[in-house]
Amino acid sequence: MSLGALGAWVLVLLAVFLTGRLWFRFVESILDRIRALLTRHREPPAWHPLPQEEDKEDPS
Repeated sequence: MSLGALGAWVLVLLAVFLTGRLWFRFVESILDRIRALLTRHREPPAWHPLPQEEDKEDPS
């Protein structure tokens, strides 16, 4: 394989990689806009809420 053919493959792979990244960003931006429209800017719930504290009376 000549150096020119190897360079052409590298350019093709680079073009595929960059196209994939641009497509991913495009789709993610569309999904973010859809989420923003549907959630109406509510605050997200807590990731892991603490359990409710129970009132325990001392039997003594």
